[in-house]
Amino acid sequence: MFVYGHMNGWGWALMSLGWLVLLVLVGLAVTVLLRHAPDGGAGRAADRYHPGARALLAERYARGEIDDEEYRRRLAVLEEVTAHRQGSR
Repeated sequence: MFVYGHMNGWGWALMSLGWLVLLVLVGLAVTVLLRHAPDGGAGRAADRYHPGARALLAERYARGEIDDEEYRRRLAVLEEVTAHRQGSR
């Protein structure tokens, strides 16, 4: 790798490849950490563009797709699931 105190072509190539591998590994580590964030991924971009379950339920109720009884029953289930998830953290 070193010839007369200077790095030859193979040295530069291996060093460049090493840095590239290191950058890819750091990028993968950051991606994995963000996907498994303790907030459950609530801040991810995909979640910002899709309405929550309560909003969808309210929309279906407003359109008349479900009646009062079904709306209240499903809302109670959603609240129960939400309370269960918050209690398990």
